Amino acid sequence: MIKNSTERNTRFIKQKAYELGFSFCGVAKAEFLEEEAPRLEKWLSNNMHGKMQYMENHFEKRLDPTKLVEGSKSVISLLYNYFPEKEQQDNTYKISKYAYGQDYHFIIKDKLKTLLQLIFNEIGEANARVFTDSAPILERAWAKKSGLGWIGKNTMLINKKQGSFFFLAEIILDVELQYDAPIKDYCGSCTACIDACPTNAILPNNSIDGSKCISYFTIELKDELLPNEHTKNFNEWIFGCDICQDVCPWNRFSTPHQEPLFAPDNRLLNYSKKEWEEITEEVFQEIFRKSAVKRTKFSGLKRNIGAISKTNFNP
Repeated sequence: MIKNSTERNTRFIKQKAYELGFSFCGVAKAEFLEEEAPRLEKWLSNNMHGKMQYMENHFEKRLDPTKLVEGSKSVISLLYNYFPEKEQQDNTYKISKYAYGQDYHFIIKDKLKTLLQLIFNEIGEANARVFTDSAPILERAWAKKSGLGWIGKNTMLINKKQGSFFFLAEIILDVELQYDAPIKDYCGSCTACIDACPTNAILPNNSIDGSKCISYFTIELKDELLPNEHTKNFNEWIFGCDICQDVCPWNRFSTPHQEPLFAPDNRLLNYSKKEWEEITEEVFQEIFRKSAVKRTKFSGLKRNIGAISKTNFNP
């Protein structure tokens, strides 16, 4: 039986979230995302998802949390910091900071399950599910509705206190909570991310042409070869890309995470280009044994390195 005190329950959930290491926690009413529906439809119809066919699936589920959790009343959004204390050396092939350590899917999902059990223990059993980049859910839209930040021109959620180097996670449940309000957009006239994107993937209408994004090419695209017309602009990125976040003025407020499982293998930080080019599958499995980089597989990483090194050799 649910204990009835929306204010007390909400306060309890946020306190436990912070104790588990989440940096920010907000709550929104579980309802159809009216504003996002036409944007998503237009984005898909313009083929800005490239060959990510899975983005076309579960259109209604992406917009309506009650189709993910029957009778849902609240969406709890959480941010988990991944900004590293140390970054890769200069003049080498680069990997997105989110993939430095162990795969966040497992680490954060474990924390979410712990949080959910604490919620059940405190307020009673409820119909609920946890998510972290693991289901058709518009995570940034919910984080925005929960007051955790605004959607920047690079489509990243930006938090006024600590920038955008966060993993997003959600708990959808059929319990009414105290809802937070969205905050204003603080990007203003800044176009740093648009100006810095080497493949012109960031459009002036606060959207991304995913089919031009370096992260799309180096992670999502499974073709045997990468298109030459784009690889010359990859700026040495072989898995993901952080350019639009690195140049964002709000990320001057980023602080190093405190999660030991996100600590990188020293080889990742210190490898030269030559060492990356000569990496063997055995070493790949050692360095990235529990990493999100495994998603691209050894063959994909070698493809990315080969395409960029070839471009550098033949400008």
